[in-house]
Amino acid sequence: MEADSAAPLREMWYYAVPGDRLRPGKMLPKQLLGEPLLLGRDAAGKVFALRNICPHRGIPLSDGRFDGSEIECCYHGWRFDCAGRCTAIPSLVADQAFDRSMIAVERYPAIERQGNVWVFFGSSPDRAPPPPELPGIGERVPDLYETVTLPCSIDHAVVGLMDPAHGPFVHTSWWWRQRGSIHEKSKAFGPSPWGFSMLRHSPSSNSYAYKILGGKPETEISFRLPSVRIEHITVGKHTVINLTAVTPLSAQETQINQVLYWTTPVLTALKPVLRPFVKRFLDQDRAVMVRQREGLKYNPPLALIDDADTQARWYYRLKAEYARAKSEGRDFVNPVKERVLRWRS
Repeated sequence: MEADSAAPLREMWYYAVPGDRLRPGKMLPKQLLGEPLLLGRDAAGKVFALRNICPHRGIPLSDGRFDGSEIECCYHGWRFDCAGRCTAIPSLVADQAFDRSMIAVERYPAIERQGNVWVFFGSSPDRAPPPPELPGIGERVPDLYETVTLPCSIDHAVVGLMDPAHGPFVHTSWWWRQRGSIHEKSKAFGPSPWGFSMLRHSPSSNSYAYKILGGKPETEISFRLPSVRIEHITVGKHTVINLTAVTPLSAQETQINQVLYWTTPVLTALKPVLRPFVKRFLDQDRAVMVRQREGLKYNPPLALIDDADTQARWYYRLKAEYARAKSEGRDFVNPVKERVLRWRS
């Protein structure tokens, strides 16, 4: 692993929250990438993200008031618009000349897409790959959202996310996989924008959860920088999209956001009972990460093997290439090549 593996790529869009968590006139404080953010939605319905610190005396702006247009600091009443510009300083008297344009709260670019809010932490959002646009669902809110916080760096969370061999040991369930069902698998992979994809195929015979969809489901699973996994399942004319977005809260704490969309009626009927299964799946990942943390605190050397850990290797190469391309002012060149991977799970 890289020495700075806990430090995420900053010239990227990161998943923040589902859009329905931001109500007009309400503020949501949240730490992402180790920075204090204030997320909100203005009276016109547009989302915004500011640094959650008043530039006057450093108090969190989220402790103040927001009327859908301006945020008022609770300490001295300084007011700021949703772009971070200072609009009022109540302590100034009429004949005191002071240029308020010199005062501003740092603003982060924010965008809402298909019911999800993404925030950019770098300096050039127009030159970075945009947030993913999910196929076959249009512009709508998710059908199901669940999240869990893992006690690890983003790299360990992402590598765990794409690990194909841990399922029968970590996610053992009657509705997913049994340890005795382990068998050899062979999947074709290829490069895709900002990452790689497991090309469209029929799900493995020991992935029992797919059976509730009926018919003959086919799936394609893609990963793209900085930390997004998208599974696109088709069953006849119906679509299921599973978006998993990994966002670092700090150097040693990471949030997994599980976002599901579907057009198939069977999942709509099962929605009341589906959430506990999704939550249990994420909790199983969290439990093994808690155990892993006990060993990682000694900073041991770690071994990655072919073919089961090839996706992890690709992830580190993608990160390194993206960082080099940015520093050298050139286009990103995807290092992933077409390949068939084989493993047992």
